[in-house]
Amino acid sequence: MPSAIAYASKSPTDTLKPFNFERRDPTARDVEIEILFCGVCHSDLHTARNEWQNTVYPCVPGHEIVGRVTRVGSHVSKFKVGDLAAVGCMVDSCQECPNCSQHMEQFCEKGAIFTYNAPDKHTDGGHTFGGYSNSVTVDEAFVLSVPENLDLAATAPLLCAGITTYSPIKRWGIKKGDKVGVVGLGGLGHMALKFAHAFGAKVVLFTTSPGKADDAKRLGADEVVISKNENEMNAHLGSFDFIIDCVSAEHDINIYLNLLKIDGTLTLVGAPEKPLPVSSFSLIFGRKILTGSLIGGIKETQEMLDFCGEHNITSDIEMIDIDYVNTAYDRLLKSDVKYRFVIDMKSLRK
Repeated sequence: MPSAIAYASKSPTDTLKPFNFERRDPTARDVEIEILFCGVCHSDLHTARNEWQNTVYPCVPGHEIVGRVTRVGSHVSKFKVGDLAAVGCMVDSCQECPNCSQHMEQFCEKGAIFTYNAPDKHTDGGHTFGGYSNSVTVDEAFVLSVPENLDLAATAPLLCAGITTYSPIKRWGIKKGDKVGVVGLGGLGHMALKFAHAFGAKVVLFTTSPGKADDAKRLGADEVVISKNENEMNAHLGSFDFIIDCVSAEHDINIYLNLLKIDGTLTLVGAPEKPLPVSSFSLIFGRKILTGSLIGGIKETQEMLDFCGEHNITSDIEMIDIDYVNTAYDRLLKSDVKYRFVIDMKSLRK
């Protein structure tokens, strides 16, 4: 089995440090990928620090992976050595249940196998290690093709932040002329702005920070509303077809439900640590829909990447070396990044 190098945490209070382990040799259906770039997701931080109380250590985070194919199994037909390839939040599922059959592997009835911190069926009692590593080996069915025209580093966050926002926008049929709100301008929010704009919607960003207005308009917002300003909020009452909420901190979602039209939809993609109170009247008056969304299936993720290739959409990133990742986590907690950290994995080989 090939030796791999990575950065891992070994306890909730541990910083990420160099870690050596073994990847499996490719099976007949596997693709081995040299990782070139890996995005840093807020989920990485939550998991490394066991904030969701489910981390198995040692933990190698990373599920926004872009790289180049180095080996393929004998039954692999979609990839060859030298191809660009990507891996997102999942590396396997049962591939047989009704949800998997409908290309919704993230909702696999037997449990999707996520890219890190999930049971690894290829090892006896082991768990998966993610993309803060020099390589990864994945079932061909969970490997994605990368459009040649996209910047590879800026493509990496599409594998989580991209599909997380693309999927609900597509699911709820956003089209030209629809009025779409985006709550929060961070890693998710900036991608939501880009996608909603590309779908032809009239896009409004809601933020608590007046200083983000110019950047929001550069990213695709037609208007910026300061959510603390009651007059600005009231000017939009009952006018939105769709709102995507990208905020992971505690906040009042009722004020956004009140902005929806009759039968309008508010989708949560942020994951606040504590439950968000919902007033029944915010839903009843106007027959509003409150829903959530979790990444997307493999077919839809490939569709998203192809859409990005056609519209030249990538993430706004700050490139870092691997030994900066602990500082990046601290900055992430302060929302001090525009808008996604991406690790240049050649720094790991130093």
